Amino acid sequence: PYLVPLDEIVRRSEEAWRRGATEVCLQGGIHPGFTGEYYLAVVQAIKATLPDLHVHAFSALEIWQGAATLGLSLGRYLALLREAGLGSLPGTAAEVLDDDVRRVICPDKVTTAQWVNVHRAAHTVGLRSNATIMFGHVDGPPNWARHLVAIRELQRETGGLTEFVPLPFIAMEAPISLQGKARSGPTFGETLLMHAVARLALHPWIENIQASWVKLGPDGARAVLRAGVNDLGGTLMNESISRSAGADHGQELPPERMEALIRSCGRAPAQRTTLYGTPARRQTSASFGAPPLSEPLNPKVSEAGLTAPPRLVRPGYTPERVETGS
Repeated sequence: PYLVPLDEIVRRSEEAWRRGATEVCLQGGIHPGFTGEYYLAVVQAIKATLPDLHVHAFSALEIWQGAATLGLSLGRYLALLREAGLGSLPGTAAEVLDDDVRRVICPDKVTTAQWVNVHRAAHTVGLRSNATIMFGHVDGPPNWARHLVAIRELQRETGGLTEFVPLPFIAMEAPISLQGKARSGPTFGETLLMHAVARLALHPWIENIQASWVKLGPDGARAVLRAGVNDLGGTLMNESISRSAGADHGQELPPERMEALIRSCGRAPAQRTTLYGTPARRQTSASFGAPPLSEPLNPKVSEAGLTAPPRLVRPGYTPERVETGS
């Protein structure tokens, strides 16, 4: 395990900005030594150097944990993050929003209700977020339907979700798969249907269905572009989550290649910001022909000097839970 230092986070953000990025996306595991102050410090460090860079950061699990360690409501903690410069939340840690599935694949993460509460509170304080589903392991169509209904109802209530992102399960290095307790991922037909049915089930409340080219690869991305998808997400720099799980694709898809992929499907490419606005012309221009990335620094977490508190605050399906409202 590693922990990226604050100065390295800022360095990578500066490098991304020079290469035309409009957003930095941050999320990670939960070290028991983290408190809500850590996430505030990350946002403050980035915005102090790059005030115009959109910070899209922290899963529902990280937000829940941060609020709980400081004894704050979700709404108050999210308001502090927004004041520090947080721009929006990723929809990760959703996995499948069905507690029958979550008890199997992620019993120590947030529950379905906790995930929904975090995003509802974010929307209440003026932050936007997206929604994901990670499918193709111990789940099936009834679970997927419950997930789609959950995010559709949240969107009808708040209007705060920008897009829906299906994420096919990458089994190669996943512990639950290595233990023989999960499928090896969804079939290609299931993947096509997930994107297509999401377009139908979420219309008109969620207008954007995003494909994960990192998990699907170029050929899979072309297929779902013909099955309800209107967004290929970011070109990415220093992507590590999918590659760590064993995906064959990742790291970066330069805009030149992404635009060629989109045009090969008879579609017209257009760059966007996190919240579906138009990027500044200088950033769009800088994104083409960008120089190679520098080697990232990932020191071991043991070098960070973090210490665990005497009492751990944990979400999920445990006897001791801290429920926080907006």
